[in-house]
Amino acid sequence: MSLRKGVKCQFIRICLDLKSDIPMNKSTDHSETRVIVGLSGGVDSSVVALLLQRQGYVVEGLFMKNWDEDDGEEYCTAQQDLEDARKVADKLGVPLHQANFAAEYWDNVFAHFLAEYEAGRTPNPDVLCNREIKFKVFQDYAKLLGADYIATGHYARLDHSGDQPRLLKALDDSKDQSYFLQSVDASQLTQVLFPLGELNKVEVRQIARQSGLSTHDKKDSTGICFIGERRFKDFLKTYIPARPGDIEDTEGNILGKHEGLMYHTLGQRQGLGIGGIRGASEKPWYVVDKNMDKNVLVVGQGNDHPEMFASSISCNEICWIGEPPTLPMKATAKVRYRQADQHCSLSATESGFRIDFDVPQRAVTPGQWVCFYQDKWCLGGGIIEANHL
Repeated sequence: MSLRKGVKCQFIRICLDLKSDIPMNKSTDHSETRVIVGLSGGVDSSVVALLLQRQGYVVEGLFMKNWDEDDGEEYCTAQQDLEDARKVADKLGVPLHQANFAAEYWDNVFAHFLAEYEAGRTPNPDVLCNREIKFKVFQDYAKLLGADYIATGHYARLDHSGDQPRLLKALDDSKDQSYFLQSVDASQLTQVLFPLGELNKVEVRQIARQSGLSTHDKKDSTGICFIGERRFKDFLKTYIPARPGDIEDTEGNILGKHEGLMYHTLGQRQGLGIGGIRGASEKPWYVVDKNMDKNVLVVGQGNDHPEMFASSISCNEICWIGEPPTLPMKATAKVRYRQADQHCSLSATESGFRIDFDVPQRAVTPGQWVCFYQDKWCLGGGIIEANHL
């Protein structure tokens, strides 16, 4: 099988006094403004379409398919998602377009995903998917359909008051998704709306339920769509040959065997299969390093093992959302989604950028993205190249 073939508020307050990032007020006539919503078949995008329609916009939906299966099974539930999107579109009386961006997803997102795993790193394809697909390919396609704006169900906010839009965190910190938007350029956000940025998930589901949207109780999607219900290990070995090797402790003692470094990530506890070791304490074992040259998985005992912490990290490049800030600078950062903001210093080096944390960070993983903030303002981010003790 070829790689290409293997692809592809209260309720009244919310609806009548929506304080989202929509760059117009309630007295404006929106009847000539066409917004195409990325209707995914989930509750968030469903409510986006509803709220914009109630604001008086001309709303249309577009269902994107970014992955194709060749084995007759739709692990990412694309068919059910499409049917759910149709039900919402029919309920609202809006057109629903369909587009297949699987080829673009493969070339611009999935190829990078595979390359990173082959290099022993742990990528985050959702960040690239936003930049390359949702706010590039989808946006370009929507413009061909006559869109003035596109809208998605992201929990984030945009400030359109300046020369360039600024990306802000959602008011609901527990649902904020600015982390996944960190590599989207300001130019890609000029004609974008995030109506859910001022809401929380309970309010969104309440709107959907009281409005009779069939998606009101649909479970949130998690994980990477193209992996779906399959075991991650089974999926990955379809594309990358596994190279079994030794598991060693930090002193070089062999403790067991691994099936492939690509199946493991820093800080991982589950799935090591080494159990109790004679002479060792009963503390659990964690992945603390990968030796790619020797194909060795390095483990250490205890959740606070010193080799699991990094005081600084480096990035080759940073994708600034707007104008690059003056460096060096103080900021906060997240090295993973849902992490609390961590205070740091950011400086330029001859080869890229260095980030020094006020407090050492646990299990900082090369291949993941570090996202920078100043208060609620998301500045941008970059791929972590290395961590330093």
